[in-house]
Amino acid sequence: MEGVTVAPHVAEALALGRPVVALESALITHGMPAPVNLDVARQMEAVVEAEGAVPATVAVVDGQARVGLAPAEIEALADHATPFKVSLRDLPAALAQGRTGGTTVAATMALAHRAGVAVFATGGIGGVHRGHPEDVSADLMALSTTPMTVVCAGAKAILDLPRTLEALETLGVPVVGYGTDTLPAFTSRSSGLPVPLRADTPAEVAAMMRARAALDLCCAILVCVPIPEEAALPWEDVEGEIAAVVAEAEAGGIAGRDVTPFLLARLSEQTAGRSRDANVALLLHNACMAARIACSYAQ
Repeated sequence: MEGVTVAPHVAEALALGRPVVALESALITHGMPAPVNLDVARQMEAVVEAEGAVPATVAVVDGQARVGLAPAEIEALADHATPFKVSLRDLPAALAQGRTGGTTVAATMALAHRAGVAVFATGGIGGVHRGHPEDVSADLMALSTTPMTVVCAGAKAILDLPRTLEALETLGVPVVGYGTDTLPAFTSRSSGLPVPLRADTPAEVAAMMRARAALDLCCAILVCVPIPEEAALPWEDVEGEIAAVVAEAEAGGIAGRDVTPFLLARLSEQTAGRSRDANVALLLHNACMAARIACSYAQ
């Protein structure tokens, strides 16, 4: 496929109509420290395989847009000394300059959709930043223009969740609570904000996917899955800790693409690693749910 290199095992699965789940790689290069990043990447692929689907980790490697990586390539990505964080706007430069890096939600969606992958699992999407409503993640625009199904634990809790939900409504993105009537808040099961739609089974989500295809709509379906109860952090506790690290970032003049990695790292420190453990749990849970949805859709 022009512009995108699809791994042979992924290409074969797509040609045979088998379920495939795309996985992002920015969490490997920028979301988690070594060696946790490699361990989580391996576990997410294993979870997808255990549910009967084919994992396709997406990244840019030596200037090639790749959909599906071999185990050794994931290891190399996790060990890369200076990986590039590749969002949608960065893709042309990353390819032209021969860069290697992890793809964000927006970039992963663009590449996976071009390869023909229908379902994508991530942790939390980007959105509207707290205190800076003009700072809006490219993830939201990608969701409004890319007809995939994105399985997440809501938006990252460090964001302005009410404004993010409002922006998704404005952009026409259906937000589906999976087994819930409220928006999950990443490491917390509920933000208290109501979501407009609900699905309780993979088959219900698959039916929405078929209906969207029949109408030829271009938006994604955002499936928001609460973190498993045993791994969740109380929202009221997390809110106070987030406010503190957001104030710290403001005082330090941290902005742009550096904000989210800084906030997530500081939040992990503030919570003695509890937020990182919760992040791992929700990533694996989302990969599992995405694989089940992909399998239902493939049937």
